Amino acid sequence: MINFAPFRQLGLRTQLSVVFAALVAVLTLVLSSGLGGLLRSSVQKDASQVLYTVADNASRQLSQGLFERSRVVQVLSQARGIWEKGLDSPEVRELLTRNQAIDPYSLWIGVADAGGDVKAATQGMLEGDSVRERPWFTAGLADLHVGDVHPAKLLEKLLPPNVSGEPHRFVDFAAPIKMDGTTVGVLGMHGSWEWTRDVLESLAPTVTQASSIALFVFDRSGALIYSPPAYRSELERGKQRLPVPPSFTEGSKAPAAVTSWVDGKSYLTSAVPLQPRNQASDLGWTIVARQPVDVAFADAYRAVNATLIFGAFAALAAIVLAWLAARRLSEDIKTLCEAASQVEAGKLGATIPLVDRNRDVKQLSFALRGMTARLLTANTEMEKQVRVRTAELEAANRALDLQARTDALTGLMNRRGFNTQIEFAVALASRSGRSLSLVSVDVDYFKRVNDTFGHDAGDEVLRRLAQLLQQRVRACDIIGRLGGEEFVVILPDTDCDGARTLAQAIVESVAAQEMPLVGRITVSAGVASFRAQHDSSRALLCRSDDALYEAKAQGRNRVCVETAE
Repeated sequence: MINFAPFRQLGLRTQLSVVFAALVAVLTLVLSSGLGGLLRSSVQKDASQVLYTVADNASRQLSQGLFERSRVVQVLSQARGIWEKGLDSPEVRELLTRNQAIDPYSLWIGVADAGGDVKAATQGMLEGDSVRERPWFTAGLADLHVGDVHPAKLLEKLLPPNVSGEPHRFVDFAAPIKMDGTTVGVLGMHGSWEWTRDVLESLAPTVTQASSIALFVFDRSGALIYSPPAYRSELERGKQRLPVPPSFTEGSKAPAAVTSWVDGKSYLTSAVPLQPRNQASDLGWTIVARQPVDVAFADAYRAVNATLIFGAFAALAAIVLAWLAARRLSEDIKTLCEAASQVEAGKLGATIPLVDRNRDVKQLSFALRGMTARLLTANTEMEKQVRVRTAELEAANRALDLQARTDALTGLMNRRGFNTQIEFAVALASRSGRSLSLVSVDVDYFKRVNDTFGHDAGDEVLRRLAQLLQQRVRACDIIGRLGGEEFVVILPDTDCDGARTLAQAIVESVAAQEMPLVGRITVSAGVASFRAQHDSSRALLCRSDDALYEAKAQGRNRVCVETAE
C-alpha cells in the first residue's frame, strides 16, 4: 500500500479505487504499446520488402538488357559468311539496317576497319570518318566490350532530337571482327540511354506511382547517372552520391534503410547492385529505389495511433469500473492483477478470470477479459492480414518471373528462360557423360516475309513454326525463341547424328508446310553437340549458331553440322 500521509487519510474504497485504476491503466497502455509496436514493425518490414523487390526487378531487367545487346553484337561479329564479302558490302549494310529495325534503341550500328575508318553504318552516318580515338573502338579491337553511359559526341548533330528533349547519351557495345584469327575490323553499336528510362518506367505500376516510389541508377564510383525527370535537376545541383554505405549494398540482411538525400529529406532506401550476365557487361551500376518515409510508414503510424487511442479508451473504461469495484476485497484485486501480469507476459492460455463474489468485481473482471480478448483478436487478425499480403506478394513475384521467362508471341521460353535450361542441361551432361545436342533454327528471308505480307503475317509464321517444332520434338526436349526468327532446341540424350536427323526432318517439314497468307517458307538449321566436361553452354550455343550461319551461307533450306576441331 502507498505509504504517505494524504493517501492514508483517504477511505478504503478510495484507496482501492486509485490503486486498482492505476494498475488497469498501466496494463492497458503496456498491451496497447506492445501490440502497436509489433504492428508497426510488421508494416515497416513489408514496406521495406516491397521497395527491395522493385529495385531487384529493375536490376534484373537492366542486367538482362545489357547482356542481350552485347550478345547480339558478339553474334553479328562472328557472322563470317557476311564479313567475307567485305566490310562495306551490301550484305553488311542490310545486316546493320535489319538489326537496327529490330531494336529501335540501337541509334547507330557501324563497322570500322582495323585502322578505325568507318566502312558501313546505319543511314550512312560517319561513313568515311575515323573512330580510332573512340574508347569503344580501342576496346572492341581486343574483345567484347560494353561501355558505360556517356554523352554523344560525333553523332549528336547527326541524330534527330530525343523525344524527351534531353541530349543523346549512349551505352556502347563493340566486338572484334576476325577472319582466320586476324582482327579485320570492329562492329560497334550505340544503344540509346532512353532504353534505361523506358525499362525503369515499365516497372512502375500504378500502385508504385501512387506510393511515390522512384528508381535511380548510380555508376561504379557512386555518381548519379539516371534519375526520374522530376528529381533530376535538384539531385544534380546537390551532386547526389550513392545514399547507402557499401556494406548495405553488398549483403546486408535488411532489405531497406532510412537514409538522408541531398534534398534534405529522409527516404526509405533500397539498393541492389547490377548483377552482370557476362564480364563485358559488368558496369558496376547500383539500382536504388526510394520512398518518402512518411509515405512508406504511413500505415504503421496509423496503426500505432489507432492502438494507442483504443488503449486510452479501454483505460478510461477500466478506471470507471475500478471505482465501482472499490468495495471488493484485496484478494479480488490481487487475483485480477496476477491474471493481468500473465496476459502482459504473453503466457499461453492466459486470460482475465471472472471474479463473481459481487456484481462490481464481476463486472470489472468481465470488462478486462473482453478487452484483452479483443486486443489479442486484433493482433491475430493483423498477423493474418500480414500473411495474406506476403502470400499475394510472393504470388505476384512468381507471376512476374514466369512472364519474364516466356516469349509472349509463341508461348515458348524466351532467352532468359532458355539460358537457365541450357545451363542445367550442360551441367547434367558434364556430370553424367550423356549426350547433349543443340539445333538452331532460323526462318530464311524472314525480313522479306514481313516486308511483303506485314508483321501480322510474320508473327503468324513464327507461331506456326513454334507449333511445328513442338510437334516434332520429344516431351523431354526444350524449345526456346532467342529473338526475332531464331529458335533453339535442346536435345538431351541425343548425339550429333540424331540431332541432324531431327533437324533435317524439321527443315523438310517446314518446306512442305503451307503457311497462311505467306505460302511456303524454308528454314535453315545448325547442329552442335556437347563435346566434353570442359565444354560450356556459351560455347555450345556459339557452335550451333556458327553451323546455322554456315547453312545460310550454303544457300539456306538445309542443315549444317558444326565443324569438328
